[in-house]
Amino acid sequence: MPSSASRAYLVPFLVFVLLAAAALPARAQDRDFTPVTDDVLQDPDPADWLNWRRTLDGWGYSPLDQVDRDNVGDLRLVWSWGLEPGVSQTTPIVHDGVMYIANPGNVVQALDARTGDFLWEYRREMDERLRPAAQMRSLAIYEDLIILNTRDAHVVGLDARTGEEQWDTDVAPDHDGYGFSSGPVIADGTVVAGLRGCERFREDTCYIVGVDGRTGRLMWRTSTIARPGERGGDTWGDLPLLFRAGSDAWIPGAYDPVNRLVYYGTAQAKPWSRDARGTDGDALYSNSTLALDPETGEMRWFFQHIPGDSHDMDETFERILIDYDGRQSVFSMGKLGILWELDRSTGAFTKAVDLGYQNLADVDPETGEFTYREGMVSGVGEMLFFCPSTGGFKALRAMAYHPDTGALYVPLNLQCETAAFGPVEMRAGGGGTGGVRGRLNHFHPDAPGQLGEFQALDIRTGEMLWKHRLRVPYNTAALTTGGGLVFIGDWERHVFAYDAATGEQLWQTRLTTMANGYPITYAVDGRQYVAFGAGGPLGGSSWTSIIPADLIPEKRNPRFGNGIFVFALPE
Repeated sequence: MPSSASRAYLVPFLVFVLLAAAALPARAQDRDFTPVTDDVLQDPDPADWLNWRRTLDGWGYSPLDQVDRDNVGDLRLVWSWGLEPGVSQTTPIVHDGVMYIANPGNVVQALDARTGDFLWEYRREMDERLRPAAQMRSLAIYEDLIILNTRDAHVVGLDARTGEEQWDTDVAPDHDGYGFSSGPVIADGTVVAGLRGCERFREDTCYIVGVDGRTGRLMWRTSTIARPGERGGDTWGDLPLLFRAGSDAWIPGAYDPVNRLVYYGTAQAKPWSRDARGTDGDALYSNSTLALDPETGEMRWFFQHIPGDSHDMDETFERILIDYDGRQSVFSMGKLGILWELDRSTGAFTKAVDLGYQNLADVDPETGEFTYREGMVSGVGEMLFFCPSTGGFKALRAMAYHPDTGALYVPLNLQCETAAFGPVEMRAGGGGTGGVRGRLNHFHPDAPGQLGEFQALDIRTGEMLWKHRLRVPYNTAALTTGGGLVFIGDWERHVFAYDAATGEQLWQTRLTTMANGYPITYAVDGRQYVAFGAGGPLGGSSWTSIIPADLIPEKRNPRFGNGIFVFALPE
């Protein structure tokens, strides 16, 4: 049940000091609230940020242009807010001048988006020892509800005015261990969300689910693994259902209201290596793009990017829907750093652009057929040098699209690994990833001494327009704006604004701990704001923990300092 607390923080530019934390009753917002209909979600007010990537097509772009190339250097911190301790890669959403934030621990807070003043809080009951690891990357808003996915596989509707719980739906009641780490996408009234926690062996599979956005009724569940006897079931060889694991869909999808299809990416089969799984089959529908009917969950088409993955090379990340030159395309990029373009009506392969850093496989430019290079599929316990590492070149830090440049802006982390993939126990409750043994981390041969790369990539030609490199990883999603800008943050607490056309750095400042999550921009009363999150990393993460600690040990981040930092031009 919801409870309320006010947490007031004073944040002189780089210092995060807790002044007070006093219990307050939840109170209604003293302002008008406009319901967020499907029409509003599909054509949002430029002042609002209503979805994980603002719009349902996943662009990560805002048309706001008050902050532009000429004045972005004048951005100043105008307010900040401390978040709960724990893993934080959050995305605020903003509507009617109110900001809603998912905190670690399935805590949701509503703030005045102009001043940062507290409005209400919802705090889900859970074992307090689990709260710091219960991250949630995003929320959704529909009608007068804030939609929260939870660590224990519930979807919850909260009154957007007060934070009061309106409904609570358990979407996986038959098994423990399933959960969510990201929010849903709203597809014509259906709350669509992908589960995680699918690595253990159980007599069930992973799912994408559809929930009625008004009532919370579970409408459908679509398996992301082909079951024995069903279409694609033979791609797991003769493995029984018990030993078919993985294919989590743990990053939000995108929605095309014209074709009425919602697009999700899936993760790798588990355990990570073919040898540990006991089959060299394609393992559908792992590492695929799935196109689903939001009313029924029917899988209209699928495209498998990496058949029979054997190296933990996720393809689950954001799908970006772009119409250009008569094409209706869905773009994606997974850990290998290959940009895939598919026809989003049919799933037909259009194009693949390999950034040229990976050493595992080749992709046929005419057909999209993926083939491992000789000697690059290893057995359990066999040491292998491969690029990227299991952390990937591209991961959950989402690309953004800018319609004026026709480019995608891609955060990358350039590194390689020498390791052996491990076995798992083949029993009910066993399984898992298998992990790696004897791991050695390496800078990429093409970027000695540097991990971070931020690249602008032309969607028509596949050519790199410009790039920046850093010693530390870029660590947030990209954000593009109508002011000709692209924003991003790094592992060393910096946030940047670049000229989207030329790549010139125009602004930089610093946060309390590593920049993390998904920056946004919005407007209240005609004034544009830019918001960044700072947040703690996932323990054991290659990108934010293991690789930096090993390869750049002279760099360090504070252990605490989660917060939201909001910038604007001087009044």
